[in-house]
Order: sequence, then structure tokens, then C-alpha cells
Amino acid sequence: MTDQLSPAEDRLLEAMANAARGPKRNGLFALWLFVRQCDGRLPPDQLTDRACRRRLELFERRLSSLSLPAPLRRALSGSVRELRAGSLDGVAVALHQLVAPTREAMGSDAAEAIALAARKARNVERSVQKAGV
Repeated sequence: MTDQLSPAEDRLLEAMANAARGPKRNGLFALWLFVRQCDGRLPPDQLTDRACRRRLELFERRLSSLSLPAPLRRALSGSVRELRAGSLDGVAVALHQLVAPTREAMGSDAAEAIALAARKARNVERSVQKAGV
């Protein structure tokens, strides 16, 4: 794991600790799990393709048991499809797609954490492309 996205994870964990039980806490937990999924796909220490697929399957199974706000559930399923494509660019796109639904369902603090993760993933992608040129 790269810990590239750890500031976003820290923000989500803090928000989760302050949230009451229910759909909002479940939503924050799902977002935290998703950011962890994305972190495992980023260089330099990304997980193998097989490990990423397995973790994504486990994430989807866990997601199905959580009660989440509807906008967040729809957005997470779309973002999972982006990750399933397997490209490095897909990580930043998947995170970016979550910002608006997260703001609507979970509030601006959680949305800012996801936006931070998306920016960091985009920066990692650019540095990899630059190094490959």
C-alpha cells in the first residue's frame, strides 16, 4: 500500500468517529473503504491485479450489507465500475465521480476528503506518465 491517499483516509476516519450510528456513518465507512481500494492501486507499491480484483469483490460484498443514502450507493456502484476497468486513470476518475454525490449525501467535509484523494491520485497518475515519457 502506498499511503498516497492517507490524508483523505484520516479525514474520513475522523468524520466517522464523530458521526452517529446509521446511514451517515455507514456512508463514511463505505467511502473510507473505497479510498483504501484506490490507494492499493496507486504506484509505487500497488497491489497485484489479482489482489485488486479480490479486494474489489470483497468491497462490493460489504457494500451490499450497508444501509447507505441512495445518491451515495449509486455513485459508489459507478465508481466501482471505473476501478474494474483497471487503468491508473480510472482511480482518479472514480474518486472524482464521488465528490458531488458525497457532498449531497454526507456533507462538505466528506466531499472535501474525497476531492483531496482525487487530486492526489491525479498527481500520482501525472508523475507516472511523466516518468514514462
